[in-house]
Amino acid sequence: MTILGLIQESGMNGAVDSAFTAVTDTVAAVGSAAAPVIEEKLSVWDLCLKGGWIMIPLLILSVVSIYIFIERFIALRSAAKRDDSFMKRIKDYIHDGEIESAINLCKKTDTPYARLILKGISRIGRPMNDVLVAIENTGNLEVSALEKGFTWLATTASGAPMIGFLGTVTGMVQAFFALASAGSNANVTILASGIYEALVTTVAGLIVGIIALFAYNFLVSRVNKVMNQLEAKTMEFMDLLNEPAK
Repeated sequence: MTILGLIQESGMNGAVDSAFTAVTDTVAAVGSAAAPVIEEKLSVWDLCLKGGWIMIPLLILSVVSIYIFIERFIALRSAAKRDDSFMKRIKDYIHDGEIESAINLCKKTDTPYARLILKGISRIGRPMNDVLVAIENTGNLEVSALEKGFTWLATTASGAPMIGFLGTVTGMVQAFFALASAGSNANVTILASGIYEALVTTVAGLIVGIIALFAYNFLVSRVNKVMNQLEAKTMEFMDLLNEPAK
């Protein structure tokens, strides 16, 4: 092989190497451009921390609301228990003149409608209007006791979103203040980070408010069910007193 041939072969190999390097760099560039951007994800705890001090009252509202809902749900479920034989036994006792046995049955049953009937039995012998008024007053007291804590739920349902919005407004003020303080170094990143941190409180307030609203409406429906039961028992008892003696 001549010297010219060696030079030519050497030059061709260098060109091939240069071309291969160029192709490799191009593929790497395309691959890096096509690769998906991995975004940082925040956990729920991290988001709560971003909300600042305004998250503390929202947390208190949510904990107290959950406690009231569970406690009232258990109480209402107990109050709504039905004993289909209760009024039949009361009727038999009253017809047989066994008033003391009827009173003991009411005390043993220990439900709102049993306490209504107990108040009515204690007024037997008085005018019917007096008996009815006594039962209605007792019923109002029973309903008020069943609705204990409902004001808190209603306040949370309307107040939590407002508290969250307040946190967002204060956060936005801080975000724009930070942007203004940055001066020439101000950029959209500073503003965006402040805005998303501020919006966390609105999200939290809406979540707490929505949960409290649904809990309130659910419990109100349960109370209405108990009230219907009380009215039915009251009418049944008054009909019993109006029955002619056998």
